[in-house]
Amino acid sequence: MPYDKDFLIDRLLYRDGLILVIDKPAGLAVHAKPGAAYGQEQQDNLEHYFDALRFGLPRLPVLAHRLDRDTSGCLVLARHPKAARKMGKLFQEGKVRKTYWAICKGVPAAPSGTIDLPIYKHTDKQGWSMRTGDQDGAHNINGHKIETKRAVTTYRMLKQADGMSLIECRPKTGRTHQIRVHLNAIGIPIIGDPRYGELSTEERNHPMMLHARALSIPLSSTKPAIEVTAQTPETMEDLLQCFGENLL
Repeated sequence: MPYDKDFLIDRLLYRDGLILVIDKPAGLAVHAKPGAAYGQEQQDNLEHYFDALRFGLPRLPVLAHRLDRDTSGCLVLARHPKAARKMGKLFQEGKVRKTYWAICKGVPAAPSGTIDLPIYKHTDKQGWSMRTGDQDGAHNINGHKIETKRAVTTYRMLKQADGMSLIECRPKTGRTHQIRVHLNAIGIPIIGDPRYGELSTEERNHPMMLHARALSIPLSSTKPAIEVTAQTPETMEDLLQCFGENLL
């Protein structure tokens, strides 16, 4: 394993009796690939390091939601089954407010707005990817019956410079690759995205510039929501400097 077995302790952003919030590093998958063969299961992933996060409890924490391998930032872990059920309900009902920062190629036509485009999974000889559809529901696309699901993302541009834009996104749904597909759909692909958008070789070779910046978690009905923020990673700092000081 490339990381120290206790490295997540230093990346702990929040802890209570129900949940942990960690700052996930980019480039590390959250779990092993589904259906991986025995040898493939030994590939490094975030779950390998959960033992250090027991903090006296008998069970390992579990993922309460997901982040893509190449996305950094705030990730919630549930500390026991009751907490996992509670967090699952909050995410399913859209009560957890998620804020992402993305550095994109180009500038959006509108400085803020809502992207309401259904998403479906497309598979071909090159593998799979997510694509936008016309409306949610079952459709016949290129002779195949496809189920599209509604996906909604609000965004606003924080800064622009040198043909790039710093975009704040708040996904209202939790579809696979949603922010990446939605920003590409409005003409501003994320720099470093290995899959989506028309990017130059240099732009593609960057680490992906997508960061789960903050979470607001209404864990208790009688207390204020838990507010957690993850600092932007070093991999984003060079490009962030292009936007100047005093980032919001």
